[in-house]
Amino acid sequence: MDNKHISILGSGNIGLSLAKGLVKADIFKPQHITLTRRNVAALQPLAHVGYHVTSDNGEAVAKADIIVLAILPQQLNKLLDEIKPALNPDKHLLISVISGVSCEDICNYLGMQIQVVRAMPNTAIAIGQSMTCIATTNASAENLTLVKSLFDTVGVSIQINEELMTSATALCACGIAFFLRSIRAASQGGTEIGFHAHDALKMAAQTAKGAADLLLQLASHPEQEIDKVTSPKGCTIAGLNEMEHNGFSSAMIKGIKMSADKAGVLYKND
Repeated sequence: MDNKHISILGSGNIGLSLAKGLVKADIFKPQHITLTRRNVAALQPLAHVGYHVTSDNGEAVAKADIIVLAILPQQLNKLLDEIKPALNPDKHLLISVISGVSCEDICNYLGMQIQVVRAMPNTAIAIGQSMTCIATTNASAENLTLVKSLFDTVGVSIQINEELMTSATALCACGIAFFLRSIRAASQGGTEIGFHAHDALKMAAQTAKGAADLLLQLASHPEQEIDKVTSPKGCTIAGLNEMEHNGFSSAMIKGIKMSADKAGVLYKND
């Protein structure tokens, strides 16, 4: 990436986390990254370590090869109007992390066939542990591989069909909240059986992390790992069955489906 420049338009939590991840992984040097924000003073600490910072999105686009759109959906049209004169379909690759906006929506509004890749990270991007889904309808395989490599610096990325981005929102973006609520419930259970709240939360969170790592590091299946800890007439199977009798798995499945349905409605309303 030594000969490329990336501009991140809208340097909020996601934009800044991506920028820092790219530098930490030595994919880009700070001097090859431009960050934009209306309140540019908030970016001064980053300017001091070599990032270019500006409130002029057009200027940021003019010097870039890769442009990340990291703003709110309601701000998109105004931003596209601002940067359109500086865009060059033969030079620029757009990466959109804007929820509910398709690649086709962006191309149609701009009135040009420019390569666009959608990326949907989740809030764990802040600690380099995002599950990011990427999709495109018109970008080259080379550019898709490039975008995947960028987001792999802040977690794990997977390519999906664009029509599944709404479903990915429910499973990965909303899913953060679902798993956090599960950990919170487990910690409350721990408090009820005798632990101090802060100890119960730490124990529940680390146990959840360990469970996830078992699946990711061993490429195992949940039921395979569950079988290892359940013995006949034991306390684990008793607890699991009690949760299932009260709809634990069913509630999680229904919640994910409800979030996907809601995300689909929001997308259509946009």
